[in-house]
Amino acid sequence: MTMTHLPNAAQALHVVPTALPVGPFRTVPNAVTLVRTVLAVTIGSIAVASGDLMLLAVAYGVFWAGDIADGWSARKLGQETRAGAVFDIVCDRACTGILCVGLVASVPSALPVVVVFVLSFMVLDSMLSMAFLCWPVLSPNYFHVVDRRVWQLNWSPLAKAANTAGVVGALALELFSVAFAVAVVVLGVKLWSARRVIRLLAAEGR
Repeated sequence: MTMTHLPNAAQALHVVPTALPVGPFRTVPNAVTLVRTVLAVTIGSIAVASGDLMLLAVAYGVFWAGDIADGWSARKLGQETRAGAVFDIVCDRACTGILCVGLVASVPSALPVVVVFVLSFMVLDSMLSMAFLCWPVLSPNYFHVVDRRVWQLNWSPLAKAANTAGVVGALALELFSVAFAVAVVVLGVKLWSARRVIRLLAAEGR
């Protein structure tokens, strides 16, 4: 179902006119995003240089907690903006990039998993997450207004937890085969989702 077929009430809840500015940028959640990114990247860089897995885990914890905090504050304070959504997406990749480098440097056996995960998260998921800009919605969290199935598989609370926690959890337990299998499944989901989004755009003549 495309956005044009939704009831007006549903559209009013999560859809913003494209003519509105994407900001403001100076918001509490964006400040949280900036702080958690600087901290996570700094700690992660030190972990890479020292080969300290525990420090790498701390960097991931800062990233994870900060990612929750910026989203919560945006909703709680009514400061969700399109600029903030893009900033969050970009910062997530900065944090994930340094953490992946640190993981491979400390645990070379994780390389196949990281390669698949990077292709999935850093490339495909980046494009998918930015796709919300093609429609008048605030962020990927509201993509259900455009396509509920794509939203369920990528940005629903369950999908966010499963897509990342499954791989990270298996790696933490040194279950590299399981982590690789989960990463491949997630990659498949991203490929399917990307194809569906492309078809949505084509159907609208874009």
